[in-house]
Amino acid sequence: MYDVMGLPLHPLVVHAVVVLLPLGALGLIACVVMPRWRRGYAGLSVLGLLAGTGAAWVAASAGHALAEKVGTPVTHMAWGDWLPRLATLTLVLAAVWYFLQRGTDQQSTLARVVGIVAAVAAVATVALTAIVGHSGATAVWGGSTAVPVAGPSGGASSGSESFTLDQVKQHNSAGDCWVAINDGVYDVTEWVNQHPGGPDKIMSICGTDATSAFEAQHSGDQRPESTLTRFYIGALT
Repeated sequence: MYDVMGLPLHPLVVHAVVVLLPLGALGLIACVVMPRWRRGYAGLSVLGLLAGTGAAWVAASAGHALAEKVGTPVTHMAWGDWLPRLATLTLVLAAVWYFLQRGTDQQSTLARVVGIVAAVAAVATVALTAIVGHSGATAVWGGSTAVPVAGPSGGASSGSESFTLDQVKQHNSAGDCWVAINDGVYDVTEWVNQHPGGPDKIMSICGTDATSAFEAQHSGDQRPESTLTRFYIGALT
């Protein structure tokens, strides 16, 4: 599903993201700032954002699948998860602005306000696209190390540092939270306050073997399992 003729889909789709998304965003900004461009280019800008946003979602999904095979570039994945969300927000604002001003030479106050907000979101989208692209290039060419992927049984790949369960138990607070899952150890301290289900869900398993709790909640769910690899620190012995 995430391969094209044997090549991973993620790096292929990324090229569409880094071209179409900034072009659409910059086109939107130009149309908002320069009214004479609206009639000819506003629609094209929205279409560019639509294509770029779709590519961003595909790239993010394909990136998670690729990370399960080659390891997780932590910084790149963290920024990359936010890009399709911001792009979607920008697209929605751009579409609303487009229909508010469509067919009129004089924009209403509402159209102007929505246009300004959309332009600000577009600036943020361009900036985040650059950050994601740079972090991805750094992960590939800059010598940064991806977090190792868990082995077939959920354990760590060979050659990594190892910890005992007694060592894990010493890291049992919100400010220093380790968990053991299957045969791996994970430092999830920074995830405590980021967990979608609230910090209590993570704090309750700090310093424990959380295999049963994790599998009961997330077994077979690709995204949580991929996210977990970001925090891998070693094998459980």
